[in-house]
Amino acid sequence: MEKALVDQTYQLKKFPGKGGWTYAVIDEIDADKTAPFGWRRVRGTIDGFEIKAYHLMPIGDGRLFLPVKAEIRKKIKKEEGDHVHVILYRDNLPTEVPEELLFCLEEEPEALKNFERCTDSERKAFVDWIYSAKKEETKAERILKMLDQLKKGKTLYDQKI
Repeated sequence: MEKALVDQTYQLKKFPGKGGWTYAVIDEIDADKTAPFGWRRVRGTIDGFEIKAYHLMPIGDGRLFLPVKAEIRKKIKKEEGDHVHVILYRDNLPTEVPEELLFCLEEEPEALKNFERCTDSERKAFVDWIYSAKKEETKAERILKMLDQLKKGKTLYDQKI
């Protein structure tokens, strides 16, 4: 059986300001130096709520945090200051490209052709970047930027495909 990266209780914190994310600091896991922004892709549970293809994100001081979205908090009935039991495993599953993103790519044949030429990690970088957006408006802007990059034959980080 696979060994969990973490299996313990964390206190939920919240970034200050309107729209600040609620999160748990996960000190036991290091940033992935090969991934965009140092993200670490994980799967597991938060108080029994299953998460897949989830990202631990850098908090700015070398540590990573686990964002706990409102949808999850509502289901587990937890808020800032409450404690949650977190079990996380490495998530090395291939990246699934969401149907809405495939539809956008199909509307731009040159972008689709170049997306298909990308490595799995390059595709994953696009998908992760787009779907880490908190707002639909930001997600739409990121999709447009991705299409523009791909039409130019470039990856998310301006590398030639």
